Amino acid sequence: MKEWFEGVRWDLFAEFCLDTEYLDCILDLMRNEKVRSMKRYVQHGGITCLEHCLFVSYVSYRVSRKWGLNSRAAARGALLHDFFLYDWHTENPYGLRHAFRHPQAALRNADRCFALTPLEREIIARHMWPLTFLPPRHPEALIVSLADKYCALTETVKGNGGLLQTLQSRIFR
Repeated sequence: MKEWFEGVRWDLFAEFCLDTEYLDCILDLMRNEKVRSMKRYVQHGGITCLEHCLFVSYVSYRVSRKWGLNSRAAARGALLHDFFLYDWHTENPYGLRHAFRHPQAALRNADRCFALTPLEREIIARHMWPLTFLPPRHPEALIVSLADKYCALTETVKGNGGLLQTLQSRIFR
């Protein structure tokens, strides 16, 4: 199993490994080479796209589980929310429209690789609300959208070292 997470810094990943219920939700996705290829792309600061998606996934999973929602769909949709498979800093096919267009690219890629539930599809397609026009219809999709913004801000402002500490102090305790 650890080889599926190769390239993800252990200090940032250790919390996820201890939560076997969370891992049960995402391991089939992590077995996919295209999902693991997200580690090649920088997302925010020194955080890779795969690391960012894992953070968003775990935060969304924990919040959804705490509120009695579909934590499995939240974890899976969040892991695939940025599954667009290009470096948006350099290879961006959408230019300045990346923020508006990448959810559909991620959804197309996810649909090609996995049999998604309608809720997982909504999570991926609507995670950039309010930049995209359609708001989330389900609370799990709203949670992922908000978790994405929280994690992106934390990754950008606090940098690599403060991310896990911030997540642990605000979400996991």
